[in-house]
Amino acid sequence: MSESSRPQGGSTTVTGAPAPSDRNSLTLGDTGPILLHDHHFLDQMAHFNRERVPERNVHAKGSGAFGTFVTTEDVSAYTKAALFQPGVETEMLARFSTVAGEQGSPDTWRDPRGFSLKFYTTEGNYDLVGNNTPVFFVRDTMKFPHFIRSQKRRGGSGLRDNDMQWDFWTHNPESAHQVTWLMGDRGLPRSWRHMNGYGSHTYMWVNEAGEKHWIKYHFKSDQGVKCLTQESGDQIAGEDSDFHRRDLREAIEREEFPSWTLHVQVMPYEDAKTYRFNPFDLTKVWPHGDYPLIKVGTMTLNRNPDNFFAEIEQAAFEPSAVVPGIGFSPDKMLLGRVFSYADTHRYRIGPNYHQLPVNRPKNVESVNTYTFDGPMAYEHSGDAPVYAPNSYGRGYSDLTGGAEDGWEADGEMVRQAYALREEDDDFGQARTLVNEVWDDDMRDRFVANVSGHILGGVKEQTLPRVFDYWKSVDPDLGKRIEETVRAGAADPPAPHPTEPEGVIG
Repeated sequence: MSESSRPQGGSTTVTGAPAPSDRNSLTLGDTGPILLHDHHFLDQMAHFNRERVPERNVHAKGSGAFGTFVTTEDVSAYTKAALFQPGVETEMLARFSTVAGEQGSPDTWRDPRGFSLKFYTTEGNYDLVGNNTPVFFVRDTMKFPHFIRSQKRRGGSGLRDNDMQWDFWTHNPESAHQVTWLMGDRGLPRSWRHMNGYGSHTYMWVNEAGEKHWIKYHFKSDQGVKCLTQESGDQIAGEDSDFHRRDLREAIEREEFPSWTLHVQVMPYEDAKTYRFNPFDLTKVWPHGDYPLIKVGTMTLNRNPDNFFAEIEQAAFEPSAVVPGIGFSPDKMLLGRVFSYADTHRYRIGPNYHQLPVNRPKNVESVNTYTFDGPMAYEHSGDAPVYAPNSYGRGYSDLTGGAEDGWEADGEMVRQAYALREEDDDFGQARTLVNEVWDDDMRDRFVANVSGHILGGVKEQTLPRVFDYWKSVDPDLGKRIEETVRAGAADPPAPHPTEPEGVIG
């Protein structure tokens, strides 16, 4: 087929066949697991993980510190995980980051912040990969590469483009809740110390009796939540692009150790089947009136890394790193990330990234894995059998039957985000945030933030969808944004100067 006669509007697989879907992954029923033979999703995600060398494709700019987590409360009724038993103290590492910017990008761009934690537990490493927002832009991981590319740079000009972002967001109205967070006050934290962290996804906890609960993590900043105005963020970006990285390191050097109190929301296992909206949808929060916060313990960061590259740049966080008593959920974004994060580390750092000191499970008695060899392998099992089962005394696992951290699913194979429930709409929770959580000053700043971003390059053909997007959140809010943008467009800002002022010589 010639290029001119190729059908418009569709895409192909990497081998040239018509692609089944760029919107939905293949799952067993609407709440079932993603299937391994969804080759198009795996090809898309695996290739996406290899698009950047050598920095992280997402969350490239960031830093972190070491510390401890102490479980101060008794939550053993919900989980048997060793680190969450009363009085247990666990060594840990935290890394904070922006999402879309490259290594050299400013810390104070308006962007979600990554909030990734590695706990070196006695049962192996447990990684919690979260953000400073409790929701996300999309609910199906098939869309994740498309979303990230819309936040990066255009292929032709190499420039970031606000129109590209709004074009994606308005074609995916499920993004409204997260974009409302992003354009509100909390879209620009004063520092990493002054922001909350969230696991965002729904996870499973299992107790000693085998009872299952669904949970969400909330790390509340003990320093309080403080934010920057857009003007302050822009000024700092030009004066100190490493402002957040510097703030964390210098605070720890002054022994002003930042801390967060962990709470969880706990949903009984059976509640998820009939709750009024899908509790596994990453674009939704669980109302605290239904599932109040339960205190767990305190995280304190008290040691800076000795070497940034060795201990932060090479740190590998992955939601696939779980321990007994903690499992996954039918959250499709989480299930996709279980594959994606570990795979991107294999590309970015190498297949033996787990052997690096910062990533090693340092507090277990021994590691006995049948993953071996590969580039840069320096840990080995000598002449022990490299296969299982074997007759020579090397242990292996042989669990059969139901998984203690599994859930029920059946039905035909479908490409469908989630079956709709009573309150499964895209704009309702964003509307609640705007009208019931924010005050008038916060709404005014929000209108200014959104309007300023739109005026930063959104094209006329995109504008009607943008205005309808915000009118769907709240008609009055959308009208104010449209009026502000139209007034600003009538008096456009001066173009970027070809010759900056203040040049000497």
